[in-house]
Amino acid sequence: MQNRRKFLQKSALGIAGLAVAPAWLQGAPSLIKSFNKPTSEINGVKIGCITYSFRSMPDQSAEATLKYVVDSGLSSIELMGDPAESFAGMPASPINRSRMFQLGGKQRRGEALTEDETKELADMQAQAQDYNKTIAAWRANADMKKFEQMRKMYKDAGVTIYAFKPNAFGQNNTDSDIAYGMNAAKALGASHVTLEHPSDDAHTLRLGKLGELHKMGVGYHGHEQETFTFWDTALTQSKMNGLNLDAGHYIAAGHTDLIQLIEKQHSRIYSMHTKDRQTPANGKGNLPWGTGDTPIGDILKMMQKNKYKFPATIELEYQVPEGSDAVKEVQKCVEFCRKALA
Repeated sequence: MQNRRKFLQKSALGIAGLAVAPAWLQGAPSLIKSFNKPTSEINGVKIGCITYSFRSMPDQSAEATLKYVVDSGLSSIELMGDPAESFAGMPASPINRSRMFQLGGKQRRGEALTEDETKELADMQAQAQDYNKTIAAWRANADMKKFEQMRKMYKDAGVTIYAFKPNAFGQNNTDSDIAYGMNAAKALGASHVTLEHPSDDAHTLRLGKLGELHKMGVGYHGHEQETFTFWDTALTQSKMNGLNLDAGHYIAAGHTDLIQLIEKQHSRIYSMHTKDRQTPANGKGNLPWGTGDTPIGDILKMMQKNKYKFPATIELEYQVPEGSDAVKEVQKCVEFCRKALA
């Protein structure tokens, strides 16, 4: 009883003391809650990462992906579809997609397939059609609570999801598929979805209008087909259409007006993929940050100076060196950003 009395006395004194304590001390519970959590907003610039960067890691589950993100020192991400959809219970694909892509690429290049390869590709394509029907049925009834649960799991670890990129927004996807993808993005806490620009005005109009209906931004990604006016039509079609700019690909396409593009479109840029690529004259290579031709440091400083709110999304595409892994290389990219913004 004596020990219990002393404990209660000390607790009462502690509470009374906290009431008159400095503001920073009164915030101690929230400080403790955020202890040892990552933060990748660096001097006013939001640094994120697309989880595609961790594609070479052995475990692609939602839980493992979260660990890769936290270990990289990141607090915000663009999330690929697979980790979230597998967490939500989407049926696993029976198809060896890498093999299918390999055989399909060989066929597209005009290379002759053997009789066995032709049969193998045909079988996989038939399986893919059946699987697509299975996925469409699953998406039509998907439980958004699972996506909300994943959002909480990530948030508890200090990570927010600002963009979601499932394979649900193509020209062959139904309005139901697209609605599913946007609702899942909303449940995950994302402000926008991302997809490859379809180069189809009718489809960007469709997606923009569905974005308006579901109150979800649609960010269009480009590769080397990006130009200064690449997004103009989509931007005029809907206020929900925007850019998922890729700074590295823009440089590899041979353009010299990247800074001007960002300055012009900053209010419509949802997020910007960031990588270090070379100009065509230098070979278009994907290189470790600071060794290519993409002015990453200048872009980050401009974002800082102008207080742009969109995130610079690390996309690891250069070859991971022997003895390293994707997490270690993403850490190097984060450190590059810290030095650039110091």
